[in-house]
Amino acid sequence: MAITRFAPSPTGYLHIGGLRTALYSYLWAKKTKGEFKLRIEDTDEARNSEDAVKAIIEAFDWSGMDSDCEIEYQSKRFDIYTKYINQLLEEGKAYKCYMSRDELDALREKQMAAKETTRYDGTWRPEDGKVLPNIPSDVEAVIRIKAPTDDLIEFEDGVKGSMKFTADQVDDFVIARSNGAPTYNFVVAVDDALMGMTDVLRGDDHLSNTPKQIVVYKLLGFDIPKFYHIPMINNPSGKKLSKRDGAMDVMEYKRLGYLPEALLNFLVRLGWSHGDQEIFTLEEMLELFDPSNINKSASAYNTEKLNWLNAHYIKNVSNDRLANDLKFHECEIHGHDKKEMVLDLCKERANTLVELKDAISNILTVPTSYEKKGTKKFVKETTVDMLNSYTTLLQSTKTELHIACDIEAITKPFIEENGLKFPQLFQPIRIALTGGTQAPSVYDVIAILGVEETVKRINTAIEKNFDKEADA
Repeated sequence: MAITRFAPSPTGYLHIGGLRTALYSYLWAKKTKGEFKLRIEDTDEARNSEDAVKAIIEAFDWSGMDSDCEIEYQSKRFDIYTKYINQLLEEGKAYKCYMSRDELDALREKQMAAKETTRYDGTWRPEDGKVLPNIPSDVEAVIRIKAPTDDLIEFEDGVKGSMKFTADQVDDFVIARSNGAPTYNFVVAVDDALMGMTDVLRGDDHLSNTPKQIVVYKLLGFDIPKFYHIPMINNPSGKKLSKRDGAMDVMEYKRLGYLPEALLNFLVRLGWSHGDQEIFTLEEMLELFDPSNINKSASAYNTEKLNWLNAHYIKNVSNDRLANDLKFHECEIHGHDKKEMVLDLCKERANTLVELKDAISNILTVPTSYEKKGTKKFVKETTVDMLNSYTTLLQSTKTELHIACDIEAITKPFIEENGLKFPQLFQPIRIALTGGTQAPSVYDVIAILGVEETVKRINTAIEKNFDKEADA
């Protein structure tokens, strides 16, 4: 049984890399009948944003990955951190450091000039027989942990394999600032231990933090969890993902018309696979996912793949679901008497809900202008008479016209009897009904609009002469 977490800092919005990490953590917990927890790491008061917190929670609500317990906020746990800092001080496993900022900067510059790794030199570290400097009156102390000086810090990473860090890679890092505020690596280790984390899945940009957190675990006598450090998501060129490439707020994906299950399906495949399978239901993810199978190398973001997946889900979810989701995009289709017909037609060509909305609007909204290029190409001197004849046919048989095949049954003989080619009739009708030449099947559009509305739009286009005067 795995207990996992996702612990974002609310200094910005939740991006897809974070959502992928959360998804992997969620799947592993659920698969093992464990617990998935959400923790907001909001100790950086200067950079925290309430809007970011709301956006993170909103993104989780939208994606359907609910925390199995109440959301934890680090800002409400300062008493706990203080308790453990004091414990380390009392046990001689941490100490007060009075080195000033100027002294630290000078030390760092000296080490850099000597091409050494920059690290704290232990000036204030208590040692047997060591005489410490006099405590300055103008410097507020920070608290540093007593890191091992000769031990090898080792752990088995579930993705990267055996990891080893020498003691000189982990100095006596600060666990509490001069104002008493605890630091990141300390609070993360304390929280993960107290919240019972068995497995920590996170981006490999945290790999260098892990040996420091292991030091905290050991000095406080906590059990060390299993770590999985997940490679980053790159753009198609192998470089850091930018907003243009897809590194945007998760909720922006909702605004762009993506379904949450499509996005999760896309993300689960960015770093993990099961044979050649591309489409995974949540149930299949839960059955098949294993973090030990996460790829060791970075993944490449692919917008085309995301659009393909989203189109698949749009085609396969219920029309009621689509109608509900379209409300977010200010498209109300629930009350339309041809809702099913409209959605069945339009969803076949839509990659996103925005495209679906546009396709629906293109049919249901009365055109206010007509495509100039299409009008010039397809509206000829004989077009008006042809359209008048066709509308007469529609009106004379309207009681028999219910679905697309009914309209097709009367239209094909009309085309043959008048010696027409299909575009000669269909393109002027498309332009009259939708304003352009790219709409779906004319039969379907007429069936949706009904004979009366169809005839009305055709007559309006004729009256306006398809805006040909405006082209002149």
